[in-house]
Amino acid sequence: MRVAFPRDLQVNWVSVIADIMLAGMVFGPPVAPFLAASGAFLLQGIAEIIYFLGNHVCPQPQMGLELAPPLIMAVCMRCYGTVTGLLVTRLLYAVTSGKGFYWLSQYGWSGVAIASVLMMAYPLELAAQVLGLWSFDNYLVTPFGLITGLAWGLFTMPILHGQRH
Repeated sequence: MRVAFPRDLQVNWVSVIADIMLAGMVFGPPVAPFLAASGAFLLQGIAEIIYFLGNHVCPQPQMGLELAPPLIMAVCMRCYGTVTGLLVTRLLYAVTSGKGFYWLSQYGWSGVAIASVLMMAYPLELAAQVLGLWSFDNYLVTPFGLITGLAWGLFTMPILHGQRH
């Protein structure tokens, strides 16, 4: 037997899953050092999973902020800046319901091009660091990650959280 919900009560599972993943990306990296330092077997296991994920998505996880000395955040601030940009755009989408000129997906391929150019802030900064133009500095890398996260979010939030038909 299938239960029929009124149209306004239907769940957008893509949106729910995206929000769960974003919550994990927002809370996981800064909480990991505290879980690892807790001494509780289960919490340390969760921290190991978070650090494992951070090591596989962040190009410089060893540059994470020291939050529970000597334990560091699971990702660097460039990556966390990206996550912060995604969080800001998710909150903006919740407030605006995707209405506004700044949501890039409404512009089709032009929106893809704008988002792609802005998303290059992160890899260009990383490349400049690798090429020796400057050294890693949290105050420098965070805004580059933030720009990338904002661009990514301004393009994808309407796609992920829009109404499904």
